[in-house]
Formats: sequence, C-alpha cells, structure tokens
Amino acid sequence: MPRRKRTAGSSSDATGDSDDSVEQEKTDSSHSDGNSRANTRLTRASSLRLSQSSHALGHHCPFARVKCLPQAHDGSKSGRLYPLIEPPADVKHVVDRDESPPRTPTGNAASSESDIDVSSPNASHDESHARDPSQKDSASDPSHRPKRRRFHESYNFNMKCPTPGCNSLGHLTGKHERHFSISGCPLYHNLSADECKVKAVDRDKQEEERSQGQTEDHRHATRHQAPTPRQVRYKEKVVEMRKRRNSPLPREQKDKSMEHRQSHGTSREPLLDNVTSEYDLELFRKAQARASEDLEKLRLQGQITEGSNMIKTILFGRYELDTWYHSPYPEEYARLGRLYVCEFCLKYMKSQTILRRHMAKCVWKHPPGDEVYRKGAISVFEVDGKKNKIYCQNLCLLAKLFLDHKTLYYDVEPFLFYVMTEADNTGCHLVGYFSKEKNSFLNYNVSCILTMPQYMRQGYGKMLIDFSYLLSKVEEKVGSPERPLSDLGLISYRSYWKEVLLRYMYNFQGKEISIKEISQETAVNPVDIVSTLQSLQMLKYWKGKHLVLKRQDLIEEWKAKETKRGTSNKTIDPHSLKWTPPKGT
Repeated sequence: MPRRKRTAGSSSDATGDSDDSVEQEKTDSSHSDGNSRANTRLTRASSLRLSQSSHALGHHCPFARVKCLPQAHDGSKSGRLYPLIEPPADVKHVVDRDESPPRTPTGNAASSESDIDVSSPNASHDESHARDPSQKDSASDPSHRPKRRRFHESYNFNMKCPTPGCNSLGHLTGKHERHFSISGCPLYHNLSADECKVKAVDRDKQEEERSQGQTEDHRHATRHQAPTPRQVRYKEKVVEMRKRRNSPLPREQKDKSMEHRQSHGTSREPLLDNVTSEYDLELFRKAQARASEDLEKLRLQGQITEGSNMIKTILFGRYELDTWYHSPYPEEYARLGRLYVCEFCLKYMKSQTILRRHMAKCVWKHPPGDEVYRKGAISVFEVDGKKNKIYCQNLCLLAKLFLDHKTLYYDVEPFLFYVMTEADNTGCHLVGYFSKEKNSFLNYNVSCILTMPQYMRQGYGKMLIDFSYLLSKVEEKVGSPERPLSDLGLISYRSYWKEVLLRYMYNFQGKEISIKEISQETAVNPVDIVSTLQSLQMLKYWKGKHLVLKRQDLIEEWKAKETKRGTSNKTIDPHSLKWTPPKGT
C-alpha cells in the first residue's frame, strides 16, 4: 500500500493522479495513524517530480517554473502542495516591454473568458496528493481554496497609461480605480480622478430620473400622442441653453487654449470650454464616458488589449486620418499602428518611402469602372466587384476603419460599388461610396455607405443617398437601405427622408395625400415614409382612419433653411446621369 501511494504521488498524468488519489483517501482514512512517514515521503517525491516537470515545460512555456510550498494556507504542515507560477527574470523583462496579450504554447492569445488558475499549472495536482483525514477538507471550503485570478489581471502591474505624467490611477467613467489607455485617462481629458467620480454620480442620477420619466410617459401614453409636458419643458430648456452659447471665443479663452496646445501638444485633449453650448459639451462628455466604458468591458473580456494589432492612423493623400474601428488588414500591416494608403488605387503600404515610390509610378488617377455621373468636379464611378476585385476589397478594408457594423470584406463579387470623387488637377479624390447588391430580393438600394471623414458635414453624404434613390427611380423600383444602419448612417437617412417629405408637401397642391403616391414619386419605401411622418408628428389616427397632417410650421421652417442655404452644387442633377440598369450579371 505505501508503494501504491508513492507511485500515485509521483505520477505526472492527470487521469492517473485523480484515480489513485481516491484510493489514497480510502487508505488514509483507515490507517490515519500509521502513514505519517509515508506522507512525508510523498511530499518529497512530489516536489522532486514537479521540479523535474518544470524543467521539461521550460522549453515550451516561459511561465512554467514551479515552487512547491508544503505548508497549507493556515500555516500548518498538512503535506498538501500549492504550486505557484513565477515568471522568470528574463520573461518579466519581456513583459515590461510588450503589452500585447500573453500567448499560449500554440501561439494564440490566451482567452480571458476562462479563468486561468495561476496557483496550479495542472488542475489535477491539487487532488492527487494525500490528505490528513483528521483535518477539514480545505478543497471543499471556499475560504481555503487557492485563489483563481484572470491571467491579464495578474500582469496589470506591467501596464501603464501612455499619457505623459499619468500614474494610471482613476478612470474617465469614474467606476474603475485604474486605467491603461488614453480613452480612460482623466489627465488626457483635462480632468482629475475625483472629478470623474463626481460626474459619474451625476450621470447615474440623470439616467435614473430619465428612466422614471419615461416610465410615467409610457403609462399614460396613447397610440399617437403629442409631446408630454415634461418633453416640452426639456426641449425649451435645451433651446435656451444653446441660445446662451458664446459664439465668438473670448480673447482670454483663445490665449489659454493656445498655451495649452503649445505646452502639451497632442498628449492632451484640447480645451473645449465655450467651444459649444454647455448642453452639447455635456452630451459629448457622456458619449466619451460611455465609449470608454465599452472599451474597458472589451479589454476585461480579452477581446481587445492595449498595444494590440489595431491601426491608429492612416496617411491618405494629403490627410492624416485617425481611425475609429478595427479593420482586418493583414497582421504584418495592422501591427504597425500607422498605414500608408494610395488615394487612387487604395493599395496599402508600410512606410512613407514605399508610398512615395509607389505614387511616382502609379498610373491610376480615378477609380476603375465606368463614369456614370459627372457634374462640375463631382463624378460617380460604377465599379463591378467581380471585374475589379482587388480594388473593391481594399475599399472595404478602408471603410471598415470608420464603420462599426460592416462585415463584408472579401466577398465583393455579388456587389456593385458606386464611388463618388472630387476632381482637381492631380486626379479624382475619393469622397465616399455606397455598395449595392446586383440582385436584391428585398429591393435594398444600399448595402453599405460611407463618407470619408475629411468630407463629412459638407453635404456629400446626402448626395450619396440621393444618388442611390435616383438609381432606384431609373430602375422603377422602391428602395430602402439595408439594416442595421450605423449611427451616422441613421442620422443621415432620417434627415434625408425628412427633407424629401417636406419638399413633397411644399409642392403638393391636392387635397388628399396618399403614402403610395409619395413612395412611387420619391422611390422611398412606405415603411420609411410612415416612420418619418410619425417622428414629425404628421400622422394621426382619427375616426378609424390614418390622416396625414400638412404641418405648415415645419414646411416654412424647411423652406427658410433652403433659402438661406442658397444654390449649392451639393445636389444631384438627374440630367447628368448616364446610366442604364445592369442586366443579370
């Protein structure tokens, strides 16, 4: 029997240890007084075996060095072993320099969803050794179990915030004690850790009041209801706060902002006080805190890590653009952090020298495909994903840097891409694009749409949407964008649908309005028309019928904005379109 114990204790196989340990417990329970010496030999043999296994594992895993402590957690010598992982000195040095997630022996990043037991390299060792039956079973007592921690939490001490002068304490959300990225750094956002906590409390109170108000509104709501008094008061408050905004910045504020920029450069966020109204600034701060909280959740789940393969900036033509989302570029390019992209052929490169050499011999000055629209400097090219596969794939990879919901990267053959450009003496520069299925069973006229960041808020997004509906009119179809829409896409489409409906109402001279007629004339899906009318409170239910109200105040407000805007070249002219619907491809 003692020989069997010794064999079980020295076994390195997990299954063998577990089976033999059961027999061990039975033997110990019947001979508890005569086996203390055997337990001592068992401890020594296990220590020897574990030390030998640590040398064997050392060639495969740098974190395989093991220390065996024969004492229990309460200080008594129970003969149980608690192997502890200790990173060697050379590995610690590497971790200090590299903040990327630790790799498993297979080369993949360790998943943080599963808790990695840093107290034991092999889970079966805790059950394979002899126990004293007179003592309480510490394995069944949670207070005596070895602590299990997530792997990335064990090595957080090697990470620090990249902001100069920051000690990594506090978090922008006010809900965490430490941060390891600029997105969560209070110092970068010109705040202190205590100020972030105070703002977090205020945000929670506002959210609670808002949820209570929404509950009350929903309780007394009817099918089609006018704004509640609470909503009307809130709207008036917002309008008043925006009126109080100081349009021109005071001289002192300008000097303070300039001094702040000269002192800190890009290592700190610019001073935003008095840049806009207090209401809009507070909205921006809330959005920052929410985005930081989402990033922190992803980091704790192990989906992203600081220093991971994510492109931070791209050099595109004469612009340097900060990216918003991850794009699946090849790893050798993604790990660089900065990418150089040819603005004509969209080829991506590793350095500015390679880009300069490429631009010297690149013969492309406009997208491939057919130019189907031109008015002034604005042109639209129709690019077939099957004929120009590489260009379309590069376009999708570029677009993913600024779109969150995009999933199409390489399967581009079933799609047509309509690329809008603005021409000058150097070539046709990419403004934006939208893709469209060649054969859509649901009559989607847009699958994905993007305006490049340097051309946003200039009317180009509305031009792309208008052009997609113009193609639907030529095809004699009713179109709608594919869902889900991105946040910016949803805002743009709602604005476009509102403008189309108000223009139709302004020119309408009849007495009865039909949603079907509006849809046929504008090529907008009836579902989108109804949702827009509801948001404008122009659709009412009265005596068993739905009525469309012609709200003159909204129409006059839209007309005043159109007059103030004047004649602009940011509109699509149907007469400049030279295009026939493609037949089965």
